Amino acid sequence: MNLSLVRNLIRSSVALCYRSQNGASICAVTVNRREIHTTNCNNDLMEFFDSKKNWGETNIRVGRAWRLDELRIKSNTDLHKLWYILLKERNMLYTMEHECKEQVRLFPNPERIDKVEESMNNIETVIRERNTAYYKLETGETGERPVEEVINLIGLPEKYEKKEYFIPKFMNNRWVRSYLKHGLINSFAVKKFYRLYKEKQYNEERKARNRDHNEVQQLLKRFPDMDLEALKEQYPKVDIQRAMRSKKARGHYIPKY
Repeated sequence: MNLSLVRNLIRSSVALCYRSQNGASICAVTVNRREIHTTNCNNDLMEFFDSKKNWGETNIRVGRAWRLDELRIKSNTDLHKLWYILLKERNMLYTMEHECKEQVRLFPNPERIDKVEESMNNIETVIRERNTAYYKLETGETGERPVEEVINLIGLPEKYEKKEYFIPKFMNNRWVRSYLKHGLINSFAVKKFYRLYKEKQYNEERKARNRDHNEVQQLLKRFPDMDLEALKEQYPKVDIQRAMRSKKARGHYIPKY
């Protein structure tokens, strides 16, 4: 009995020492990880402002926007990181622009905002291209939201992107009453507006056509030996032969045509 008791005490002491050694090693590893931890410094709200070396500057040297060819060779992870970098840059620029307006000072290099927005638009274009290619390969469709041409309440055609609703279209009383039941599309006011709108469009097209025709006549009058093919390419809606036969196109010389 005494021998077995001694053996149990030895086993328990050995197990306790082993556990203490493992705990010490784990603590040491944890401490080492904390020592080599590389986390960016947190600047709090100062990340919404430009660096202090640029405060008061009138000209800040910046690069160009990201191009589509450069973004197409990057991975999705890189595009995701770059998107948030550009988002933080855009927020910073908006904050500095607002602060300059409050201080009645000139915002240096306002084209930086345009470059950041162009880069973000290019990233969206690349992501849309990849999504379209993926859905075409998997399902045979583009995966984009379907678009159809409809007539709005004032009788003008517009592009409508389909979306999901809680209730069907025929159960939407607000849409049925204003769009179908009362017939605002076929009402007298809408028809009158659409007629005047088409008349305005026709007058604008007619004035533009007459303006191009007069410009072609003046060019033929000043330069009788000019290239007619180049003139036709620049003014495709103008009848060159008709302009050549008009009196305004004739100068103080015998025409060759």
